[in-house]
Amino acid sequence: NANRYRSELVNMIGMFVSTLPYRLEIGSDWSFDELVQHVREKCLSILEHSHYPLQHILGDSHLTQSSVSFLEMMFDFTTISEDLSGLHMNGIKLEQAPLNQSYAIAKFDFSLTFVYNSSSDGNQLSFSFVCSRDLFEKSTISQMAERFEYMFEQLFQTQPSNIPAINMSSSITELSLLLPEETEEMELVVFQRLDSIVNEAPASFAQALLWHNESFHFTPHLFQVPVYNMPFVYSLHSHHTLSVQHLRYALELIVTKHESLRTSLIVDTHNNRLMQQFTDFNQSQNTLFSFIESTYETQEQLNHILHEEKYNPHLLNLAQGLVFRCHLVYYKQVSSNDHLSDKDVLIFNFHHAQFDFHSTEMFLHDLNQAYTTSHLLYDDNTLLRYLDYAVIEQQMSMTGASMFWLDVLHDCKLDQPLSLPFDRYRLANEHRTGRGTSISFDFGQDLSHDFLLHASSNDISLEHLTFAINFIFLFKITNE
Repeated sequence: NANRYRSELVNMIGMFVSTLPYRLEIGSDWSFDELVQHVREKCLSILEHSHYPLQHILGDSHLTQSSVSFLEMMFDFTTISEDLSGLHMNGIKLEQAPLNQSYAIAKFDFSLTFVYNSSSDGNQLSFSFVCSRDLFEKSTISQMAERFEYMFEQLFQTQPSNIPAINMSSSITELSLLLPEETEEMELVVFQRLDSIVNEAPASFAQALLWHNESFHFTPHLFQVPVYNMPFVYSLHSHHTLSVQHLRYALELIVTKHESLRTSLIVDTHNNRLMQQFTDFNQSQNTLFSFIESTYETQEQLNHILHEEKYNPHLLNLAQGLVFRCHLVYYKQVSSNDHLSDKDVLIFNFHHAQFDFHSTEMFLHDLNQAYTTSHLLYDDNTLLRYLDYAVIEQQMSMTGASMFWLDVLHDCKLDQPLSLPFDRYRLANEHRTGRGTSISFDFGQDLSHDFLLHASSNDISLEHLTFAINFIFLFKITNE
């Protein structure tokens, strides 16, 4: 539910994603089934207290975000439904185009992401490692990715293969990270509208954590790498066209409704507090969001434009509330009839502080409605806003959640890093550059099917199952 733990929060664009510590001590004699069940129970218990912000969890243990090393390792599970894979406006269909991920933004030292694409007929399951180039060589990440895929195949492969199958009830020590070609080498070595809140409120816990990570871990003035740009790329289906005038008006309606898309984050120096403030539409109509038009003739030129959307730090400005932009890229020349065609490209770009992945569904829904009808139906006097959520969130009673996390993390050494196979180490006075290397590949239709079959047969959610595999892999490569 992307931390939208109340029904009132589901249909709202904003940043709700929470970062939670998962403590797991794995016994080497555990079976895979036992580990998955343990992870499942852990996830379900944590879900009841996921609203308790990481800042409070660390504060209760007298720790700060900058002193805990577990924040350098991240796991994420993403589901892409048919509703999110394409854009439909008044019968016009656009497909989401993939971004080149060979060069990645490394928000963390080590992160593993599973993607389940329920709209795909073939390669439904994929994963990606994103590791900091400050610490890892690309060859190291590639090798880890190979070992991970091999471990995955041992667990779920049912097709005839030379890969040894592992009994799910056997000890996880039987899983091997040695690749087949390496085996010979072994012998040698409650929410509501708040009338008291007009246009300003404290930043939410999720926003504050994100802002702190960007301010503390990254030095944009030195490296100029924006770690929180979120571009989405679309191209029209063949023989379809899109009215630029209608699109622009539809986006204006969306930005009017969803104040998050015109909200700035600034530090109140008087109170030393991070605040969010939205820009009134009537006061600044021309600067609420960028609407850019450009052209391309070659694939190389288009790739450069896409690269700029992802990595140019000057396109979005969180301090000024410019957190959303629309970029129309025409093939060879700007349309004379004010329409996009199938060779043109449409790019929406958001700042992650005001937009998370789950927000995409609401954005696309409202865009279709606004483009088709030229209206968005909502009551501006009662509509729950992200500002209301941020205020209510900080007024919530969290005694029970605080006690839960203190108990779960008792005696847990949160500041002790895992022994990952680093190629180099970051010095204490070094800042994170944000430069990363990404290795991704699909599991293929057969292996994806076998994995999904195992999950459904054992009544295990895909998220819990992939999370358990993530823990196994870390356990195997660190021996911890």
